Parts: sequence; C-alpha cells; structure tokens
Amino acid sequence: MQLRLRTKLTLVMTGLVLLVAAVLSGVFAAQLLDQLLQATKDRASDLANQVFVQAQHALTDAAQQGLRPASDSPQEIHDFVRHAFEIDEGLHTQLKAAKENPLIYEVSITDQDGMVLVSTDEGLPGKSLPRRTPLSQLVQRNFLHQVKVLAGPSKLFELDYPFNKGSKPFGEVRVVLNAGLLLNEISPSLWTSGTIALLAVVVSTLLAAIVSGATLAPLRDIAKQLDRISAGQYDSPASDAKGIAESADELGLVSRKITQVGQQLRGVHEIFSTMRENMNSVMAGLEDGLLLFTRDARAVMISPAAEKFLGAPAGHFLGRRVTEIFPPGHPLRDALRIESDELSEIAAETELETSEGPRRVSVSVQAIQEDGERMGALVTLRDLDSLESINTQLQVSERLAALGRITAGVAHEVKNPLNSMRLWLENLKESLPAEPDSASQQAVQVLDKEIDRLDAVVKRFLDFTRPMDIRLEATQLAHLLKEVLEIAQPQLQKSNIQLAQLLPIDVPEVYVDRALLKQAVLNLVLNAAEAMPNGGQMRLVLSRRGEMAEITVGDTGKGIPLEHRQRIFQLFFTTRPGGSGIGLASAFRIIQLHNGSIDFTSEVGRGTTFRIELPLAA
Repeated sequence: MQLRLRTKLTLVMTGLVLLVAAVLSGVFAAQLLDQLLQATKDRASDLANQVFVQAQHALTDAAQQGLRPASDSPQEIHDFVRHAFEIDEGLHTQLKAAKENPLIYEVSITDQDGMVLVSTDEGLPGKSLPRRTPLSQLVQRNFLHQVKVLAGPSKLFELDYPFNKGSKPFGEVRVVLNAGLLLNEISPSLWTSGTIALLAVVVSTLLAAIVSGATLAPLRDIAKQLDRISAGQYDSPASDAKGIAESADELGLVSRKITQVGQQLRGVHEIFSTMRENMNSVMAGLEDGLLLFTRDARAVMISPAAEKFLGAPAGHFLGRRVTEIFPPGHPLRDALRIESDELSEIAAETELETSEGPRRVSVSVQAIQEDGERMGALVTLRDLDSLESINTQLQVSERLAALGRITAGVAHEVKNPLNSMRLWLENLKESLPAEPDSASQQAVQVLDKEIDRLDAVVKRFLDFTRPMDIRLEATQLAHLLKEVLEIAQPQLQKSNIQLAQLLPIDVPEVYVDRALLKQAVLNLVLNAAEAMPNGGQMRLVLSRRGEMAEITVGDTGKGIPLEHRQRIFQLFFTTRPGGSGIGLASAFRIIQLHNGSIDFTSEVGRGTTFRIELPLAA
C-alpha cells in the first residue's frame, strides 16, 4: 500500500519521538535500577553492621553476667559465642526486625566454617550454610544482565560482613536478599515512566500530524498548480497558490519556477499541437501504412492506414515492441525478417488476409540514422491491390475526361450534317411517287430510321459529356436506399431475387444530389439483378468506415471475367446483348462528382460486389 507523504512524515516523527522516549526510558530505568541495587547493597551493609554491633553487645552482656568459656579451646569459645547469641534478646529483636523487610530473605551469623550460630530462620542454627552469589557481582554487571537476572526465576544474593573474636576471624554476618522482589521496588516508577513515555508518543503523533499538515499545505498548493499545468492550463499561478508563489522561502521559489515552466510548456504545447495536427492530416491522407520504431524497437508512431494491415486500432500498438506487434505466426513477421527485436532493411511482397479479403502487400524497412548511428526504423506497408485499383480508376477518369472532350466536339460536328440530311430526306420524300411498296420508299424509310438512331446516339453522347448541375443537400442514405429498392422491386420480383438489406439509420448524413446518387445506385442494383436472370441473392448494406459512408451492392451472379475488369467503367463497354454501356460509366462519374470512390471485387461463378464510399457531412 502506497503511503501519503503526510503519513510518512507523521510516522517518521512519531518513530523518532518513540526512539528518543525508549532511549531515555532505558537510561532512566538503568539509572533507577542501579540506584536501587546500590541502595539495597547499602541497606544490606547497614543491616549487617547493625547485627554485628548487636552481636558484640551480646558477647559483652554475657561476659558481664559472668559467662566465660571453660577453656581457650576453639570448641569452648564456639559454644560460648553461640550460647551468648541464643540468650541475647536484643540480637533476636534485631533479627526479627530485619525479617520484616520484604527484600531480606535471611540474616544469619556463621562461624568460619559456615556453621550457623543464629539466624532469622529458626531451622538453620547448627547447620552448614552454603554460599550464595555475592550481591556485589550483580551490582557490577551491566543493565541488560541485571534485568535478565531480576526478571528471571527468583535468585538469592548475599552480602557478607566479617565477624572477629578478638583479633582473629571468627565468622561472618550473612544478609541474603531475594532478587526477584527487587523489581517490585521500582515497578511503580517504571509504570510512571512508561505512562509518561506513552503519553509523549501519543502527543508527539498528534503534533506530528498537525505540523506535517501545516508543513505540506504549500506542497498541496504546488500539487494543484502542477495538476492545472498537466491539464493544459498554463496560465499564471492559481489563487490557491499565489500566497506561496509570493513568499521568499524555498517553496515560493519552487512555485515561481513551476509557473515559468508552465509558460514554456504552453508555447511548446501550441507548437506541438500544430505539428501534431499537420502530421495527423498528412498521415490520414496516406494510403500506405507507416510504423515508426525507436532504437529499442518500440512503436512511437502508427498511421491510420496501418490499422487495415494490423487488424486493430493504431493506439493499441503504441509503445509496444516490434515482436509484440508482429508475434510468431503473424504473416508479416517472416516478410520483415524480425530477429530478437531487430529490423533489417528489406523490400519484399507477401499475401495478407485483411477485413477486405486477401491482399498483396509490399513490405519495406528503412533504417533511420543520425551521424552514422542507428536511431530507429520506418516500416512501410503498401496495399498493391488497392494501388492497382486506384491506378485503374485514374485511368478510367482520364479516359472519360478525354472521351468527353472528344465526343463533345464530335457530337457537335455530327449534329449539323444530321440536320441537313434530315431536311434533304424530307424533300426527297415529297418528290418520290406515292407508292408505299416501292424500293425508293423503303430506302427512304430505312434512311429515316438510321438517322433517328444516329441522332439518339449523339444525344446520349451530349448528355454524358454535358456538365451536371449538382444540387447538394444533407441526405440520410438509409432513406434514399429504401427509395431505390422500391423502384427496383418489380424487377427483383420478376427475376426471383432474394434481397438481404442492412440499412442502419445511425449512419451520419452525407451531402449529395439525391436524384443523381439515386440514379447511380439504381444502375448498380439493376445490373446486379440482370446478372442473376435465374434468381439469386442481392445484398444492399449501408455502414460507416471512419469518416466515410459505405454502400455495398452485391450479387451471387456469374461474376466478371478477369479480362473485362479493367474496362468495366469505360463508356459504351458492355457484355450484355442490347446493353448501352453507359450505366456503370455514368455511376462512376456521379460518384466522382460527389468526391467519393467506387470499386468492386468479383469472383467468376460466385458474384460481384460494388462498394461506394462517400464523405460524411460532419
């Protein structure tokens, strides 16, 4: 979990206070324990001294009472001392008083061999008393060892006070202490110090939260200022950051620097936006798919046309490596000769299955270098089939334009002789004898019909080459196509053709001449019906492709032979007996006048599909 900066500062400050409190508490506890042990040692030493003095008084009182050892033998002296201690009330009172101290486990007077003469424990006199650990050793050890001993199982320590008889050592006064009870002496002080430390930590946490909040308030203002800049608002500092921007401390300096950077970014953003718009316009107009890769083979620019080859939106591949864009098994991977994220300069052709069907694709890789160092690579994908189709359409357009110019002049030159021929033919009719079955009358009738037919051909020439008066209006193509189907319905029923239509109304409007576009689509529909004289299925589909509206007219007829596909849009070209050869040429011209495009795909024996693309009104 990511912690906020305020939380981090609060935790750090609280941790520091906790560390200081722990150290001070440890020092205080060490000093307190050391003082307790030293005071305990002093009290034990004082107690031993008092017992020793009382023991001296006991011996003096016994001597005053006329008690003497029978001889100077050690045993007699030992028995005398023991008897003196046993009968002395003051000594017993002293020992009883010592027993009332909870720290005193035992007080005994022993001889030099450790035999107990008198003790607070009535069962010990006459027995040998083992040695305990000297209290001085515990006092001299370090704090941690002292705590370990005192907190562990109860352990006895003793303090020894030498006892002499005359000038010779006779025994010792032993004061035994229970170390386990020492902690009870300092527990209240430790609880008090712990409570103070805990309160200090709590108070420090609250103060740390308040101080960190006040300290980070200017940073929050700076963060808001950065958010505004990242959102594209590069103006002067916001009202909530003016105060800090006007201050003279380091944060104020940072705020002013951020403002300067924001102003610079504004200029850079404007320049970049202009460049990006120009680049997008250029890229959108390209038919070739372009992919620009960096030195480490990551895609930084992909043109919209590349989506057709990649099968996904361009934004989906930005930032990815070339091996991720063209994984193993991709049809373009072998053509690009990708090896461990490396792109070599190549030029090749391959087959690629696209949404529009199988396509021949030209693949090329060009290395980008600067000062002899490789900076990246540019991959170009070109649809050769589409390029040939465009070239074909250009050729058809050029031929139609040239034919229009020629036929306009030819029609004008032919029209005048036809008029003269018709006038002289009328004169000839009047001068001939009125015999209906005569050869001359039959000849005149044949000439009259041929002149009419030639005049009709000239009119069709003139109609096709005459500039059209385009009246554009916003049109919902779904409604227009339904009107076309209503007109063609009798022909479709007569030919036993099943109609499959998909005309969504959510496709945006287009600016077209309704009458001309209706005529162009009707020509395609009727041609499809004529291609299926024995019945079949016709498809009429309306869809949107980017910024274009697409009309698809498909049939399941016999298809267009390969040798006729280059001439399909030429004027007067027809393969149907009795056909005029004007329908497709007229449709091609009408679509061009609307800044659109028309193309087709055909498979012999399976049918033909015509596609019309028109720019959306938006």
